[in-house]
Amino acid sequence: MANDGKSLAGEIPRLVQLHWRRFLLQGAFMIGLGILAVALPVATTLAVELLIGWLFVIAGAWRAVSLALSSPMPGFGWSLAMALVSVLLGIVLLTMPLAGTLTLTMLLGAFLVLEAVGKIFFALDLRRHSRHWIWIFASGMLNLLLAGLIFADWPSTAAMIAFGMAMVMISLTTLVAKQGDS
Repeated sequence: MANDGKSLAGEIPRLVQLHWRRFLLQGAFMIGLGILAVALPVATTLAVELLIGWLFVIAGAWRAVSLALSSPMPGFGWSLAMALVSVLLGIVLLTMPLAGTLTLTMLLGAFLVLEAVGKIFFALDLRRHSRHWIWIFASGMLNLLLAGLIFADWPSTAAMIAFGMAMVMISLTTLVAKQGDS
């Protein structure tokens, strides 16, 4: 199995070089979205909150319909109850979007912490394969800083500013790390 990891590690630079335009397009798109989130934090916060509300409604409805069309099985009642909870949560987010932004702000902070930890460990693994691992490490540290800003009880609009900055940093990290290895 270790041999498979070594061959894959040797294959990464070739694959990155082969698909560099995709990395460039993704990076540019994410930078644009990040700048938009920073420029319009209230609108971005509301848009994300409404999107998540609709996702809960659609996912819960889909689950309920799938359960209704399937034969009864163990846990059917609990699964149906969770589908209804999902629909109700979505309706609450859609009908009371300002209250939902506070919850989403905390979820965003938790996401940034998890993303930071993942990036830091990824960078530490990557340092044997790329001299630009430090950019990913720095991005992870920035995510920790942004999460700290969110948890420091900033207003909910600060969450989208932090999220926008994180998106820009993620994109720049991807672009710089790719450029350095080509």
